[in-house]
Amino acid sequence: MTESKQAAASTKQFPDWVFNGATQFQARLRGVVSPLARRAWKFELTGFDRLPKTGAALLCPNHISFLDSALLMILSPRNISFIGKSEYMDSWKTRWFFPKVGMIPVDRSGGEKSHAALDAAERVLRRGELFGIFPEGTRSRDGMLYKGHTGAARLAIKVGCPIFPVGIVGTREIQPPDAPVPRLGGHVKISVGRPIDVSRYTSRGVDPMVLREITDELMFEIRELTGQEYRNTYATKKRTETIVAETAEIPRFSEAQIAAAEKSHA
Repeated sequence: MTESKQAAASTKQFPDWVFNGATQFQARLRGVVSPLARRAWKFELTGFDRLPKTGAALLCPNHISFLDSALLMILSPRNISFIGKSEYMDSWKTRWFFPKVGMIPVDRSGGEKSHAALDAAERVLRRGELFGIFPEGTRSRDGMLYKGHTGAARLAIKVGCPIFPVGIVGTREIQPPDAPVPRLGGHVKISVGRPIDVSRYTSRGVDPMVLREITDELMFEIRELTGQEYRNTYATKKRTETIVAETAEIPRFSEAQIAAAEKSHA
């Protein structure tokens, strides 16, 4: 790609409507697709009664298959919007449909380029709706659980809403990362964990240590729900086969570190 084309791609603008989040179109589609999905696959759903019937909440699942967000959308008792990679907007097959069902495109290069998506996520939450973010940032290529990014924690503190860890098991066997279509048959388990209440952190603002502590707690809860091995490194699009086999420990801040951070903000 030439430099001029790269510059154009980096400054590409999307129409405002793609940042609206889920609408009644998702609810109508759910009524049609959910019965079909239940015929195609067997589902075991636990903890969905923990989700609030009204009000804002963040759902944060592990990410092992393209199916993850789709199944959460069609099995959720309420509309849920999701952040998805902006590359989906490059194809005529997905650029209209995905935003209509609740996907908000994000430029995954980060920094200023991701602000539009995060601002849209905040608006969705302030409307009292559900919003989904994959804390790993991308699909796990090997089925392991990877270190979480802190965007969900930042949003939760800013809006003042709970974070629900979500564990998904079985979608990778139905549609692995590079498979073009899912296979029929198979068992999927989706578990909604106990909410993480971020209100105890709000007085400390967006301190990076606080965001990391919340995110590590979130990843610990997801691991408890899925039984995945944890890698204390960020997921990338391609993982090598030489990854260390030892399960990493999720880092936890000591009481002394937390006390020191609280003292600095007193």
